[in-house]
Amino acid sequence: MPPIISVVGKSKSGKTTLIEKLIPELKKRGYGIGTVKHAAHDFDMDKKGKDSWRHKAAGADTVIVASRDRIAMVKDEISVSLESIEKYFDGVDLVITEGFKKENRPKIEVCRADRNKEPLCKNDKTLFALVTDTDIILNVPTFGLEEIEALADLIEKKYL
Repeated sequence: MPPIISVVGKSKSGKTTLIEKLIPELKKRGYGIGTVKHAAHDFDMDKKGKDSWRHKAAGADTVIVASRDRIAMVKDEISVSLESIEKYFDGVDLVITEGFKKENRPKIEVCRADRNKEPLCKNDKTLFALVTDTDIILNVPTFGLEEIEALADLIEKKYL
């Protein structure tokens, strides 16, 4: 299984933006990247009325939509954890998750001055990097919001 790292932080702290910048930097270095977005609430990927939505609404436990070069799956799971979805990421070198702050996985926290007074994971032993626009000092490497290459260097050294 590929290594899994989680990008965590408060809502609207810039987690998605950081991941959007990290993916092309790591891809440029030749790595295959998978991602998982943690949704705090139930969600539907499909639009009401579409065939796959109708299959799910009819009671299918798993629905896969497949085209010539892409698949998407909606599957009912009792308790979703990173461990339960690892199997879907064969063929990639690294999985980056957005969220899953309670999982025991390596974490990068995004901490923004306008969103946090202090990091959420300041006492979390799995925190390995902090990305911030503050002067907060923790016992982990700290990066500015635009220091994507340096952060990618750290990820590459530790996990790839």
